[in-house]
Amino acid sequence: MRAAYYEQNGPANDVLKLGEVDSPRPGPGEVRVKLATSGVNPSDVKARAGSTRKISYSRVIPHSDGAGDIDMVGDGVPAARLGERVWVWNAQWLRAFGTCADYVTLPSAQAVRLPANTSFEIGACLGIPAMTAYHAVAVSRAAPGVTLLIAGGAGSVGHYAVQFAKAAGAAVIATVSSPEKANAARAAGADHTIDYKREPVGERVMAITDKKGVDAVIELDIAANAKLIPHVVRPHGMVVVYGTGAAEAAVPLGFCLRNAITLRFIFVYELDTAERAAALAGIEHALETGGLITNVGTTFPLANIVAAHEAVEQGKVLGNVVVNIG
Repeated sequence: MRAAYYEQNGPANDVLKLGEVDSPRPGPGEVRVKLATSGVNPSDVKARAGSTRKISYSRVIPHSDGAGDIDMVGDGVPAARLGERVWVWNAQWLRAFGTCADYVTLPSAQAVRLPANTSFEIGACLGIPAMTAYHAVAVSRAAPGVTLLIAGGAGSVGHYAVQFAKAAGAAVIATVSSPEKANAARAAGADHTIDYKREPVGERVMAITDKKGVDAVIELDIAANAKLIPHVVRPHGMVVVYGTGAAEAAVPLGFCLRNAITLRFIFVYELDTAERAAALAGIEHALETGGLITNVGTTFPLANIVAAHEAVEQGKVLGNVVVNIG
């Protein structure tokens, strides 16, 4: 089968290769998915670069997210699953071979039915971005009367988080970095947007909340934004952290201690069974009812895998980056 892969960490143009590798066959309890699309997430490019973890296999086919059709099942998996349209999650987490190939095999539970009204391009955006967003919003206790500050409200996770928070009845303030991204966040349901490159975030949050602060922040980069906590979070509030741009950072611990601030870290790859089930059910409901907007920013053919990785690293694409496999 065709696959993109790397055998050492490094820049995309140096280490990513495209070639023929053996096609996998499903083992007991597994399915094989003939992939139509593969999602490219920041964690995928960081893993390839070696900035978050060093390569631990002789060869890695990258990407955890993707979508396609089940074309083969292993022992113990109902034959009725053959031909099922699915999206997959954690395909390359703690495994050597992910979704940037013609086929992927993985446990049956990690191939989730994709509604007929949902494209394979959207399916490739659900595993990390939508699941992170759903769980972050659930942890934030979003509900009517709750106000959330969502960092990066037009990003791949933030855009979904705005929608899930609004569906839960919360008021949403989203930070963005351009007028175009402000429009995207508002289209997703944000009540207010703050351009953090041009506006003082703390002052704007306090003006919007009548100097009370928000009940919770959903944070994509705690290392960069920890300094904002005293300026945006109310006493007994919460910061839900799903990402960081650095391994260590200064945190205003005095303020957090005096005001009983909860710092809650979440890691989408390691959700427990109940958390995963809740996220899957929430995403399925949103897809079935047409209540989930996915912004596919750009697509690349498999032959342009280097450009796809570089697009994510440069951070200039508004929306998700998807590789078309077929």
